Amino acid sequence: MMKVLYFSRDYTTHDHRFMASLVENGYRVFYLRLEQRGHALESRLLPKGVTLVRWAGGKEPFERHNFRPLLESLRKVIKQIKPDVIHAGPVQTCAWLAAQTRFHPLVTMSWGSDMLVDAESDNQMRRLTEFTLANTDMFLGDCDAVRQKAISFGFPDDHIVTFPWGIDLERFSPGEGVSELRERAGWADAFVLMHTRSWEPVYGVDVLAKAFVQASREIPELRLFLLGNGSLAPEIRRLLMPVNDRVQFAGQVPQEKLPDYYRAADLYISASHSDGSSVSLMEALASGLPALVSDIPGNREWIDGSGAGWLFPDGDADALAQGIVDAYRQKEQLAGMRRQARQLAEARADWKKNFDQLQIAYKMAVEERLK
Repeated sequence: MMKVLYFSRDYTTHDHRFMASLVENGYRVFYLRLEQRGHALESRLLPKGVTLVRWAGGKEPFERHNFRPLLESLRKVIKQIKPDVIHAGPVQTCAWLAAQTRFHPLVTMSWGSDMLVDAESDNQMRRLTEFTLANTDMFLGDCDAVRQKAISFGFPDDHIVTFPWGIDLERFSPGEGVSELRERAGWADAFVLMHTRSWEPVYGVDVLAKAFVQASREIPELRLFLLGNGSLAPEIRRLLMPVNDRVQFAGQVPQEKLPDYYRAADLYISASHSDGSSVSLMEALASGLPALVSDIPGNREWIDGSGAGWLFPDGDADALAQGIVDAYRQKEQLAGMRRQARQLAEARADWKKNFDQLQIAYKMAVEERLK
C-alpha cells in the first residue's frame, strides 16, 4: 500500500476531494496542514482513513522568514512516516518547504494562482518557484496555462501531468421543476444570476457588483445570488447598495446545499482575474448552467467555442453588464446552452475519470526515482 504524505496550505473542499479519493483507491494518506487562516474553508471532517499529522505547523498563518522550525519538524515527520511520495502545493509554500528537505519523489501541485500570478510577482517569488521546480519530480497542473508557465521556468514537459480537478457529476446535475430557493426569495419569474467566488481582489467581485448595478437599470427582472464573503465585503456591499433588494447575500454556503443554488440560477458569472480550471465553473456547467466569465486563459480553455457560455474582457464592468443584458435577451436560447454545458462537464469535468491522472503522476514519480 503506497504511503502518501499530502501537504497543503489549509483544509479546503479540494483537499477533502483529493484525500477521500486517495483513500478510496487504497492509498495510506497522511495529512499535513501548513496553516489555519481563521475561517472555515471546509466544514466536513477529514475523510475516514486519513491520518492528521501533528507537527509544528497548522496553528497559525505561515511566515516564510520563520520557516526553520517548520522545516525541522517536517524532516522529523518524513523520517517517522517514511512516505513513498510527498504530494505538496501551493508551489511557493508547501511544495517549497518539501523541496527544502530534498525528499524524493516530490509531486508538486499548482493551485493555479501560485503559478499564474505569484510565480513572477517579484524576484523572491521567482526564486522560490525556481527552487521548488528544480527539486520536483512530477508537476501537476489543472490547465494548459499552468503547464505553459511551468515550462517557461524550464520544467520538462514530459514531467507534467495536466488534468482538471473535476467534480462529482451526480451531486452537481441539472434540476427539475421550480426551485425552492427561487420561490422563497420571490424570484420565480426573475432572471437569476449566480456568483460563488470569494470576495477577494483576484476574483473581481467588484467588477461583478458594478456590472450588476448597471445591468439592473436596463433589466429590472435581474436578481443575484451572491455567495461567499471576504476582505472586500464593505466595498461590495457599498457598491450594491442601489440594488440591495435584488441581491441575496447567501454567505458561506455548505457544500451539501451548493447544488441547490446552481439549480436555482439562470446564468453563472465569474469575473476572476486569474484561474486555472475553475471548480466553480465546472460545478455550474455540470448543473446545466450557462456561464458568462472573464476572458482569461483558464476560462477560455472551457468556454471558447463550447456553446455553453460567453467570455467578456477581463476587468471590464461595462462589457460584463452588456453581456448580462445580452444573455437576458437570449433567454429563450438558454435551454440549448444548458444541454451544451452539461455535455461539456460530462466530457471533461468528471472527477472519477480525472483522478486517474493523479495516480499516473504518482507512478511516474516513483519510477523516475528508481532509474
